[in-house]
Amino acid sequence: MMWRPSLLLLLLLLRHGAQGKPSPDAGPHGQGRVHQAAPLSEAPHDDAHGNFQYDHEAFLGRDVAKEFDQLSPEESQARLGRIVDRMDRAGDGDGWVSLAELRAWIAHTQQRHIRDSVSAAWDTYDTDRDGRVGWEELRNATYGHYAPGEEFHDVEDAETYKKMLARDERRFRVADQDGDSMATREELTAFLHPEEFAHMRDIVIAETLEDLDKNRDGYIQVEEYIADLYSAEPGEEEPAWVQTERQQFQDFRDLNQDGRLDGKEVGHWVLPPSQDQPLVEANHLLQESDTDKDGRLSKAEILGNWNMFVGSQATNYGEDLTRHHDEL
Repeated sequence: MMWRPSLLLLLLLLRHGAQGKPSPDAGPHGQGRVHQAAPLSEAPHDDAHGNFQYDHEAFLGRDVAKEFDQLSPEESQARLGRIVDRMDRAGDGDGWVSLAELRAWIAHTQQRHIRDSVSAAWDTYDTDRDGRVGWEELRNATYGHYAPGEEFHDVEDAETYKKMLARDERRFRVADQDGDSMATREELTAFLHPEEFAHMRDIVIAETLEDLDKNRDGYIQVEEYIADLYSAEPGEEEPAWVQTERQQFQDFRDLNQDGRLDGKEVGHWVLPPSQDQPLVEANHLLQESDTDKDGRLSKAEILGNWNMFVGSQATNYGEDLTRHHDEL
């Protein structure tokens, strides 16, 4: 399940564009709040049988891995060589690929879908085309142009919209790390995808508390937690899955067992600790390719083990044969 996006991102997903205001009820009731890191690949990690599809998708991303599968072995290796140069240039440029550089590359490829969503937002909201997105551009494109003091005078639930606007502005100010009210691509990414940035953790927690803490005591009680997931009809018996969620709250969410969730516990719930998957895969690729065991990879070492990093028409055919053999 994924973190509930900002109102601006909901606009993009729903294709409201700049033509209308977001609904005060944007986002389905009980939409998943927990951000779990997606696996690097859905393919089995089956190197022992010569199936490197997991490694290909982890290193390249799923879509680019498919592109490589259509290349000749020669072109695949040539493109891999250019990637090696990029990895080194993005790091210290010393002619070697370190564990840190390899990890950074894998993390970069896995975030391609995030960059794509930011690009879509950028084209929509950088209205003056100056290469930055200002808060006023975001506000006006999302909520419309209003003279000072006349915000939302033309809508029925003006107070709700004012709260939505204030919430988006607060998130923007946290994402805007240099405080110039102009978002770079990195800062807009933090605004749209706060769960991906350590410095946005507190705002994710604060927004979750505001959504669920209906009695405004600064905590999430079990009934508030359940209300975000399930609305009972009069006389309706509570389903078994709701009872399971109550037990989950007691056993796994309420860490200090005081019957409620504080900010720290909310953070543990919606942004749980997770394994550094890019680091694990980088370690794996390094160990399998580092022939001289010096803890770093030369371009020759990577190209010497190229079919673990990337696919081609030849490796794709070989993997098909392996799968066929296993089925027999």
